[in-house]
Amino acid sequence: MRKIYLSIAIAIVLILVSNTFTSVQNQNNVTAQTEEGIPSYAKWGQLAVKETKSKYPKAKVIDYLHIGKETTPDARAVEKFKLWLKEESREFGVIIDIEYDMETDELINITFEETDQ
Repeated sequence: MRKIYLSIAIAIVLILVSNTFTSVQNQNNVTAQTEEGIPSYAKWGQLAVKETKSKYPKAKVIDYLHIGKETTPDARAVEKFKLWLKEESREFGVIIDIEYDMETDELINITFEETDQ
């Protein structure tokens, strides 16, 4: 009888270890895919940071957020970003809208709006 209980216990442990290994392996694959993939907005995010640094040369960018993307029926898109800046003792946000043509990837317009939130 002890052999049956021991066999069942070993089987349960093996199943649990196997499931844990599969779960960790799946998590690692997801992480690798995420690290390899570059978000579609990355190019525009780099431009947002570059242009913000140009507009506010004494400020440091201390936070970055991609707010989202809006599209229009005429094949234009607006990528929206929020950068948080620190200039001496002042901290403030800047909302950056980058409008571009989705077919040609050509930049159309960049706007900046300061915010205290």
